[in-house]
Amino acid sequence: MHHAFRATARWPGKSAAFRAAIVLAALVLAAMAAAGRDKTATGASKEPGPAASGQTWEAVIQKRLLNLPVKNGAAKRHLTLSADGRVVEQFDIELADGRPDFWVGLDVAAWHGKRLVVAAAGTAPPGLAAVRQGDALEGAEDLYQEKLRPQFHFSAQRGWLNDPNGLVYYKGDYHLFFQHNPFGIQWDNMTWGHAVSQDLVHWQQWADAIKPDRLGTIFSGSAVVDRNGTSGFQSGADSTIVCIYTSAGNPFAQSLAYSNDRGRTWAKYAHNPVLPHVAGSNRDPKVVWHAPSKTWIMALYLDGDHYGLFASPDLKRWTHLHDVTLGQECPDFFAMALDGHPQASTRQDLRWLLTAADGRYLVGRFDGCKFTPEAGPLSSPFGYAVQTYSDIPPEDGRRIQIGWLRGGKYPGMPFNQQMTFPCELTLRKTPEGPRLWRMPVKEIELLRAKTHAWSDVPLRPGENPLAAMKHDLYDIEAEIAPGGAREVGFCIFGTEVKLPASDGRIKLRMLVDRTSIEWFLNDGQESHAFCYLPAVGSKPLELCAKGGEARIVTLMVYELRSAWPSPAGGPAR
Repeated sequence: MHHAFRATARWPGKSAAFRAAIVLAALVLAAMAAAGRDKTATGASKEPGPAASGQTWEAVIQKRLLNLPVKNGAAKRHLTLSADGRVVEQFDIELADGRPDFWVGLDVAAWHGKRLVVAAAGTAPPGLAAVRQGDALEGAEDLYQEKLRPQFHFSAQRGWLNDPNGLVYYKGDYHLFFQHNPFGIQWDNMTWGHAVSQDLVHWQQWADAIKPDRLGTIFSGSAVVDRNGTSGFQSGADSTIVCIYTSAGNPFAQSLAYSNDRGRTWAKYAHNPVLPHVAGSNRDPKVVWHAPSKTWIMALYLDGDHYGLFASPDLKRWTHLHDVTLGQECPDFFAMALDGHPQASTRQDLRWLLTAADGRYLVGRFDGCKFTPEAGPLSSPFGYAVQTYSDIPPEDGRRIQIGWLRGGKYPGMPFNQQMTFPCELTLRKTPEGPRLWRMPVKEIELLRAKTHAWSDVPLRPGENPLAAMKHDLYDIEAEIAPGGAREVGFCIFGTEVKLPASDGRIKLRMLVDRTSIEWFLNDGQESHAFCYLPAVGSKPLELCAKGGEARIVTLMVYELRSAWPSPAGGPAR
């Protein structure tokens, strides 16, 4: 979770008495409405349609979604939802009082057949009357096809997105949780969004998994498969998936949520938090199973540049091991083989890595009690708050990483921010010591459509062999000999990517999406990712040499298909 966004409160500016009054008013109005229902000749009640009166909206839930209109920059309203006499949801939203910029859909399937009351704090908002039920998301005719929508980098259907959370694999599903504001395109209402893929390319967004509660909003964390039943949560044949996250109340603490149906539904542990406040703004727990000691290990950001390591037999009781100095927030902690398959056959080949949000990392050894760094801190900037998947099957064995590709601009869009494309990490020996290398996962090839190829072609100043390219999605593989050229580089919709030479050659892999570019040099020894906006009237793709002639040794340009389906409405289960 980005430090700059930490200053938040669940009910900003609202006293406890004020909150209680609002909830009580909502419940009284609901009771009054229920008492006033018409009766038919047979005595059966005839349920009215939705009713908005002043500061409330209410209806019997008969559809899957509650559609709410959003206007960027409108006054922020605090809404409280009540069902069966209890508060079930509350959040802040820039509720549109006129024509909305877009609609957001709240999954209300859990309250089907029940009367839901939506109460607004403060002055009565006219926009409350526009709230309506539906089985599809309002205004979703161009969902996933919007002008600036990334076409193979994950982005949320609606609202803000930042850190990837809870990356875990179980029974064919790659789960991607993420920091999410479901109700607007700015950071707020921190919730765990949830998406699932079978191939790391095609994602289906499910309903939000973990929502704010009495302990605070839901900040970053991780997920594991409790295959040995250590937590005692398992209630069926499937192993329990357990999410470990930060409850961002006052003070911050660490909590659990779990699923016994492969991530379809979630329950919070009744005795949260499991790790009370330790220090500073402690947050972002990354948990991993240490098989030799049969212990769960947590890496937790504490404060300043300190992380703490903790151990637990059951995910519920935690003991502090020791602290490590590295960087700020969002740690990842995992084992990899040095120059070999990630499932190392010998203990001598195995190394443990501790990474920070900004890409810095340490390489060392871990015996279940103490992490001993042997190399680092090293720098590997690639996205932010990077996290790797847990529980990848041994027969696959890859270490797969996703980060937040922050800093993008998406004017006029109903979503904000995107993830990096999943990459495979390898740990390799170099003359300077062990280093991380990174390349896109092979599944990107599922999107390849048309192929263009060149080999042994001169590249002269003023020439562009890619002038005929008209597409906007590419996977590019190139090896170029700079020769006498002073500079060689690509220009993508007006954005330049200058390529440094190594040993007289440039070896490049580059992924081009509508609003992001990722590039990898020398088989992943160096990697970069950034967002851009296509310049109006610019050419899709250019390859140029300046100051002299270069030579294209090989060049493969693959046009990519979109990973998204045709437009559909709302979060799916």
